[in-house]
Amino acid sequence: MLELKNITKSYKTGNFKQVALKNVQLKFRSHEFVAILGPSGSGKTTLLNIIGGLDHYDTGDLLIHNKSTKKFKTCDWDSYRNHCIGFIFQSYHLIHHISILNNVEMGLALRGISFKKRRHVAKEMLEKVGLKEHIHKKPKELSGGQMQRVAIARALVCNPDIILADEPTGALDTTTSIQIMNLIKEIAKDKLVIMVTHNKELAQNYATRVIRMCDGKIISDSNPVLELEEEPKKDKFKKTSMNFLSALYLSFHNIRTKKGRTFAISFASSIGIIGIALILSLSNGFNRQLKVLEQNTMAAMPIVIQNQIEARSSQEETTQEFEEYPTIDYAIKKEKPKEVIKEQNHINKEFLTYLEKINPTIISGISYSYYTRLNVINKIDDKVIPIDASILESFPKSLKEENEGFLSEKYDILAGRMAKVKDELLLVVDSKNQVQEDIIHALGLGSEETISFEHILESTLKLVFNDQYYQKDGDFYRINPNLDSLYDNKDTLTLKVVGIIRLKEEYKDYVDTAGLYYMNDLPFYIMLKNKDSAIVKDQQNKEYNVLTGETYNIANEEGQILKKQTLAFLGDESIPHTIQIYPKDFTSKEKIVNYLDRYNDGKKSENQIIYKDEAKALSSVLQNIMNAITIVLVAFSAISLFVSSIMISIIMYISVLERTNEIGILKSLGARKKDIARVFNAEAFLIGFSSGILGILITKLLLIPINSIFYHLTKLKNIALLNPLHALILILSSVGLTLIGGMIPAKLASKKDPVEALR
Repeated sequence: MLELKNITKSYKTGNFKQVALKNVQLKFRSHEFVAILGPSGSGKTTLLNIIGGLDHYDTGDLLIHNKSTKKFKTCDWDSYRNHCIGFIFQSYHLIHHISILNNVEMGLALRGISFKKRRHVAKEMLEKVGLKEHIHKKPKELSGGQMQRVAIARALVCNPDIILADEPTGALDTTTSIQIMNLIKEIAKDKLVIMVTHNKELAQNYATRVIRMCDGKIISDSNPVLELEEEPKKDKFKKTSMNFLSALYLSFHNIRTKKGRTFAISFASSIGIIGIALILSLSNGFNRQLKVLEQNTMAAMPIVIQNQIEARSSQEETTQEFEEYPTIDYAIKKEKPKEVIKEQNHINKEFLTYLEKINPTIISGISYSYYTRLNVINKIDDKVIPIDASILESFPKSLKEENEGFLSEKYDILAGRMAKVKDELLLVVDSKNQVQEDIIHALGLGSEETISFEHILESTLKLVFNDQYYQKDGDFYRINPNLDSLYDNKDTLTLKVVGIIRLKEEYKDYVDTAGLYYMNDLPFYIMLKNKDSAIVKDQQNKEYNVLTGETYNIANEEGQILKKQTLAFLGDESIPHTIQIYPKDFTSKEKIVNYLDRYNDGKKSENQIIYKDEAKALSSVLQNIMNAITIVLVAFSAISLFVSSIMISIIMYISVLERTNEIGILKSLGARKKDIARVFNAEAFLIGFSSGILGILITKLLLIPINSIFYHLTKLKNIALLNPLHALILILSSVGLTLIGGMIPAKLASKKDPVEALR
């Protein structure tokens, strides 16, 4: 069954070489109780370790089931120890942070036996050695004899062929020693038991064969094997493997014995997690507020369509740099400034017709801006004067009845009513009820600091059409000098202020809309009246501006555009230069965009309509700024995670040193290098996981005062909110970094020599 052929083993310490075994040749039967006697240093423990696969010979050969071990790999020795060898040590070598039941079933766990089955077998074995009532106790809660019984149960539970006992009674009293020896003798009835001892009486009374050693040599053998007395068995042992759950269980119970240190490590490692989690919480909160702002307020910002949509350079600017304020006596030629080219959008009647068919329930209103001039006059201090039309602005028109939409949703009525028809004006005051001075003057409301709403609602302006407003003077036109006669002319249109409104408080940060507004129908009416006026017809036939005398170079495109703009100014253009579409809400904005995109489907690029979503553009800018800030802050906080990873590596190395004996025990049970590394990787996993969880919990607690502070500063509720996905990613990152930090210590642990580890 087992044969040693000329085994030699030596150890080197510096320049000193100690020969432990010298050409040892032995054969063992499959069922016998062999006692190896000899003084200290005779080589008997070394012999036992070589037989058990814990140590390896220098020369010679060890035959197991008549199979040479010369070409055994590390994994073969691991499997051999797990399936063929059961160790009983003088100092028991139990893992003290787990129960004796867990100690006994560890060998079965390395075989991959299911939890239920190995638990049943381990209990039966502990019952056989008389420890049924103690199975859930830790080793330190037992006496020496009881711990040795646990060691015997652990050695027998895998049903090995060979039991190796190294001074099994060396630390026990006489009575307990006799009990243990009787138990070992019983085992030897169907197994090979090899016992190393100093006690001659025990060897003679219990062993069936006594081998004496001295100075690394066999000096006597009471019952040598002269020839093979039985057929050798085939080696059926398989590779061992500890699953991650078993490794996790071992490590969990180990760190339970060091609760204070584990908490301190976890807390220190969690600081980086806390920092990043807080930053991400604030970023998430601010992004959420941006989303709310976009949906509730910025959604009201218009989608803009303009005739001229972008400017670009026809040439690249020079990249050459020159010194400023140089002390030189020559001039440097500079390249011609870049030419600006403005591209034209293609707003036409087809598109305007398409736009009018948009679903009225998804928009608050549509605003059209035209180049056409509003010829406005008013009587101020009994004198009629022209009014600067720039004080008048256009309000979006609603596509629904009763003028619902943009006005009623966004504004409060302070006095009067909402305007409904083309000759009605609205005065919009700011949040402090202030109105620009030039508007007050244009309405003829005097110079007082405050004006009553009642007085404002009595004010009017007069709109004069081209044929009355302009008079021909030779080849040119000028404003009618007799404006007094126009004031009460029946052909003029009286514009009356019918309401005073103010932007609702929730929109006060959105935009300042204070001013004097007319309804969007007014420009259509003016263009209808002015397109057949004398000045328009005259301008159509002239190649110069009939108001200023400026000549148009009709031969080129620029001259044609200038003439077209002059005609539009005079009212001969029904195509707006700017269209602003105001969404009902955020969802409606997406529908409007899709509606515009459908118009462009199938059209060539030069015929498509290009629009600008101002809310999206602003939101994108704010989002990019927030993301940039978040990335920078997270990068700084990540440094602490890197430091934590180094700290974990050091702590894990300390754990390796503390658990060296456990490493030796596991290797004696057949644990592979991978299994040993897995044990420490499992410990790193637990520390990383606990660090991540602790970091998230502390972050959750810190968010309470942080949100309270931000609420008092900004009046925004729950501004800091941790995204569950971010929390999960941070926990996984903590685990990942900890595993990386523990890789080197785990590798070192797996490479430890089992004999040295057991010592």
